[in-house]
Amino acid sequence: MISKFFSFSFLSSKRKADPYLILLHVSITLSLFILPVKPKRLPIITTILDQVEKTKPAWFDAIEKITGTSKKSIKVGLVNIDTTINDNSLLYEQLDALHPQVETVSIEFDHVDQNMKWEDIFPEWISENNSKCPILPMPKLEDYQDLNVVVARVPCVEGVRDVFRLQVNLVVANLAMESGWVKELEVDEDVYVVFIGSCGPIVDIFKCDDLFLHQLGEYWVYRPDLKSLRQKMLMPVGTCKVAPGYAVKGKEVWRAYMSQSAATLKYNYTMQIPRLAYVTILHSSEAYVCGAIALAQSITLQSNNSILHDNNYNIDLLLLADYSIGPNSIKGLKAAGWKIRRIKRILNPFAKKGSYNEWNYSKLRVWQLTMYDKIIFLDSDILVLKNIDDFFTYPQLSAAPNNLMVFNSGLMVIEPSMCMFEHFMMQSLKVKPYNGGDQGFVNEIFTWWHRLPRKLNYLKIFQKKNEKQDNEVPEDIYVMHYLGLKPWNCYRDYDCNWDMENHHIFASDSAHKRWWMVYDAMPVELQSYCGLTKKMEERIIKHRRIARNATLCDVHWKIEVKDPRRKHYVD
Repeated sequence: MISKFFSFSFLSSKRKADPYLILLHVSITLSLFILPVKPKRLPIITTILDQVEKTKPAWFDAIEKITGTSKKSIKVGLVNIDTTINDNSLLYEQLDALHPQVETVSIEFDHVDQNMKWEDIFPEWISENNSKCPILPMPKLEDYQDLNVVVARVPCVEGVRDVFRLQVNLVVANLAMESGWVKELEVDEDVYVVFIGSCGPIVDIFKCDDLFLHQLGEYWVYRPDLKSLRQKMLMPVGTCKVAPGYAVKGKEVWRAYMSQSAATLKYNYTMQIPRLAYVTILHSSEAYVCGAIALAQSITLQSNNSILHDNNYNIDLLLLADYSIGPNSIKGLKAAGWKIRRIKRILNPFAKKGSYNEWNYSKLRVWQLTMYDKIIFLDSDILVLKNIDDFFTYPQLSAAPNNLMVFNSGLMVIEPSMCMFEHFMMQSLKVKPYNGGDQGFVNEIFTWWHRLPRKLNYLKIFQKKNEKQDNEVPEDIYVMHYLGLKPWNCYRDYDCNWDMENHHIFASDSAHKRWWMVYDAMPVELQSYCGLTKKMEERIIKHRRIARNATLCDVHWKIEVKDPRRKHYVD
């Protein structure tokens, strides 16, 4: 057609053709006839483009190789995948190209109310006996019980405490759990979870130990432990409710493995007895050696009330100690029942040199204790007043509240993990703790935590309402956490926090008395580690004098001191 046009326009012309006119006609012809026509791909180009479009996602190829499912049908659920976004559109095309081997289904769920705040899910205060949590909508899980892979895009938001981000993680976790769980005591097949994009999942829900493939900034592929994940999904969505002692869904008893018998205990760890330990730490000075000995004594005194004890299960007492803890102290700690593991301290990068919290990131070393399945960590200024072995049933991270939205790191249920410890080390220079210490740091990592009742870590601190308040502690508490001046640094006659007006919030004679009851139950050779030094008594006398001169109304400065330790100073 074009050749005929040229012949008609130019060659049949009787006058000599102007070259410039010819060029103009050619340009017009190309614009009219060539450009609007959609060119056909050459066969080789078509093949290359089709191969690019049909390339399997790298994560899918890896799952196929590991599971050997290249000839099996695979059902993929897509969560929070918006097809209007280019990357998501390509993903759909790639998966569609794998049909019929791969079937994709978009997971439908209502997004959480945009007005909901993190504080609504993690409130500072709740009624522990009667509280409710906001609803985070979930999909109709019964419609998605046969997924092999769950793929999700986690919203990237400023900060780590975002309600929609939490919702997406919980949706994914519930889908994986529902698809992989067949019977009460069985898991059918592995369900794989893939997070695509530059923002990964919440580490509290998807453990790094379950991560088997990661391409930085592109995807995370998990093969989650469904038993562990199921336990977490039976927890409340936040700390708006106290975590249940035995999470029950219908008549399930899967996680009550310490509630009644050795049989249920063995079940939850795949017919293996779990390795458990109470752990504390001493570093930088020997100031808390006495506290650690008293802690061991208090745990031992309660051991006869344990279901585990009745079934001959052992729970280790393990103490981490740096080399500031000398041989004589180590001897006493061992005599108290502690196994000793020497450690190197970890510097807190945000602490001032010489400050009390300069080395308190050393506590993170408890995550390195992978010889144990579960640990209850306790600060060495704590006493256990009732048996707490049953709390080993709780998942990581379970703790009692401190204030605001955070937990107190003085008592934590944790699951040791080397990759978690490595994650801490990588984040330690980036994440600034809200309080400058280990508690602030760990709270920034574990934002989704499980609330234990306050009586499991009763903080000895009182908001005074009147001058006559005596700061009595309840009788039913499980654990006493001695804030302020420690009992062994006072006369046994009364709590010396009363001698300083700004310490009255920490003062309680009833709490003080309980500590000395544990002291009295110690063997004499262990009591010697809790003696008075001359320097300690000089400090006590100084503040008693100040209290007397100020005529503090609590009048503890009038008490006649009979503490026998005054007659025998220790070095």
